[in-house]
Amino acid sequence: MTKSVNLIQNFTTKSGKPITFGTGTGTKWQNLKKSRDVPALTEELVEALLLALKLGYNHIDGAEIYTTHEEIAEAVKRSGIAREDLFISSKYNPGFGEIKSSNATEAIDKALKELNTEYLDLYLIHAPFFTPEGSNGETVESAWQRLIDAKKAGKVRNIGVSNFRVEDLERTFKVAGSKEFYPKVNQIEFHPYLQNQSKNIVQFAAENEILTEAYGPLSPLFRIKKDDVVIEDHPLVSYLPELSKKYGKTPAQILLRYTYQKGILPVTTSSQEERIKQSLEVYNFELEQADIDEIDRLGNLFHFRGFFIPLYEKPESK
Repeated sequence: MTKSVNLIQNFTTKSGKPITFGTGTGTKWQNLKKSRDVPALTEELVEALLLALKLGYNHIDGAEIYTTHEEIAEAVKRSGIAREDLFISSKYNPGFGEIKSSNATEAIDKALKELNTEYLDLYLIHAPFFTPEGSNGETVESAWQRLIDAKKAGKVRNIGVSNFRVEDLERTFKVAGSKEFYPKVNQIEFHPYLQNQSKNIVQFAAENEILTEAYGPLSPLFRIKKDDVVIEDHPLVSYLPELSKKYGKTPAQILLRYTYQKGILPVTTSSQEERIKQSLEVYNFELEQADIDEIDRLGNLFHFRGFFIPLYEKPESK
């Protein structure tokens, strides 16, 4: 196991229970909510969260821009699980998408109200892409100071970032002054076909004791498109079934275990009971290092990025 796996083990619920992989409330649910004419609670998401909590998840990943805080609050309420036994995270929108930015202090207070909780276990800046038009005068530096203040005030237990590059993390270090207020997490797109969302970001995070969380860890199992053309024959198409047969696990379980053994905490989502159960069985086996190395090698033969494409697609980011 790498040093970074120990970082995963450093994160617990307030009551001291180790956190599970994150169950996401993002793009899929956000799009479903937008598709409906009348704003209302998305019962499908509430039910999916309740199922995940019932089966053993304790880590829920939210964000201001997802507009799913109310569903998270309702699922927690119905679950009957004590708040201190859960790990709830959210993210500050720096001003992209349809939701324009407020300042981070206001966003945290709003999230606490919508989530019906007195504290957040983790709060992230969703991306470093602040703009004069959308960010309400905020910058990486000013937003990070507001997160530090929220942590000092007890509103947030852990603070971090998402989609940050090395140079963006270094900007937060300057504000923090000491490691106590460095980001504890950087949540990025990660999978075998994108082993560094930006140049050297995973190694840099580990060197600075920042846990990397992965969204999109199962991307190689879904339709991969380049220039609107579906790519059918990418390098892992035949290798993942070989590993599934060897370990008696599904391709999804192989990829989640690969991510975990890389010292990276996966965030994924499903509303299907069997898939949720399977994701929690990932802790019960271990991939041989040779197989991890081969996934790395094959992954590096093919490049795929699903998010923030125009902002990252430079040769040095691949």
